[in-house]
Amino acid sequence: MTNDTGLLLIISGPSGVGKSTVIKEMMKQDVGCHCYFSVSMTTRVPRGSEVEGVHYHFVSEQYFLETMQAGLFLEHAKYNQNYYGTPMPPIQDCINEGGCAILDIDVQGMLQVREKVQRCATVFMTPPDFTSLENRLRERKTETEEHIQCRLAIAKSEFEQANLYDYMIVNDDIQTAAKDLAAIIRAEKLRILR
Repeated sequence: MTNDTGLLLIISGPSGVGKSTVIKEMMKQDVGCHCYFSVSMTTRVPRGSEVEGVHYHFVSEQYFLETMQAGLFLEHAKYNQNYYGTPMPPIQDCINEGGCAILDIDVQGMLQVREKVQRCATVFMTPPDFTSLENRLRERKTETEEHIQCRLAIAKSEFEQANLYDYMIVNDDIQTAAKDLAAIIRAEKLRILR
């Protein structure tokens, strides 16, 4: 990641906090540069209306592990019994063009990327409270009780690491959270250009 004006922005937060929804809303705003939302690769099964290549690249575990061994991920992690990874080539292309590459990855992934990339901004997105997070996960109606409990346990662990991030956004209103995210991107781009 070598361009002097490109930005890598990492967004993390517990499953169900609304990261994808906030990012999608933010992408409608003018932030002063081209934004690319990285589509991660995963071995998990698609949920409901998820679309291949839009929400994730859904692949077999064998394909994922082969891609990992070839060194084609910026980061990868195992989360709730499934593998997730960020393909590197589109991220590099966006940054080389001076844009903002946005990654929605977990804490493990953020720590991996931070070791590899000198200049990146990190945002931790949180719900207003833990009860609202649990309600959001249950309202999805896409997972078993066992998976919900596992996601909640992971969320507690992630909250304990939120202080590792540069910024925190509370998603209690999608429009406000999207504006906050856009403001962070503009501020980081200005900081780079100085």
